[in-house]
Amino acid sequence: MSDPRDLFDLTGRVACVTGASSGIGRRVAITLAAAGAYVVGVARREDALLSLKEEIGEGADYVVADVADRANVQALVDAISAPFGAPDIVVHAAGVNTREVADDVTPQGWDQTLALNLSAPFFISQAMVPAMRAKGWGRIVNFASLQTTRAFPGGVAYGASKGGIGQLTRAMAEAWSVDGITANAIGPGFFPTELTAAVFDDHARAARNAAQTCAGRNGRLEDMDGPLLFLCSQASSYVTGQVLMVDGGFTAK
Repeated sequence: MSDPRDLFDLTGRVACVTGASSGIGRRVAITLAAAGAYVVGVARREDALLSLKEEIGEGADYVVADVADRANVQALVDAISAPFGAPDIVVHAAGVNTREVADDVTPQGWDQTLALNLSAPFFISQAMVPAMRAKGWGRIVNFASLQTTRAFPGGVAYGASKGGIGQLTRAMAEAWSVDGITANAIGPGFFPTELTAAVFDDHARAARNAAQTCAGRNGRLEDMDGPLLFLCSQASSYVTGQVLMVDGGFTAK
């Protein structure tokens, strides 16, 4: 039997991470690089991407772009592929939550949320699939949410986008897994990021969320490392179309 640790080795793989400038996306990029992958981070803030590249070292590069700009998807994928070759792995960590309550949802807020959270993962993946198919190997990892299956106040547009991610992940798996390309999603619980700053700044609310979990605490960024490596590596070769909740058991209670 070969060393089981080899199942998680990403040496020589090329990974693209959207939303890599901060929070979970940045952690994803660092984790994949530590496992041996070449990593290209994508976000709008060049200063944060440059900091990420400097932290990882020569195995990293970045592209400054708005991933929701559908008209330039192919140009974006070409730029991502330039430093190390076409990606074997794409992790869609970019996201937005406008937190507009139902009566106040605006067309602009709705369109912004769906474009970034739902449309971008599909169209970017679609443009990357031909190269993955040619290799017979690919990993697509979307980001779902507690709101993929549960309704939260002020989460109409966000919840719709994340509910869509659950079905998009299954549809991607149905379409592409026969070619060796798995598609799965991670559903985080409450993790401290820029997107959840309002939640963690309210200490009473953060404590209530922690009490709702089976683990009795909110997430730490390092809690994402193992599930991520599993879904991005050979270890998950027969796992596709799944939403893996990394929520300390929040959705189990």
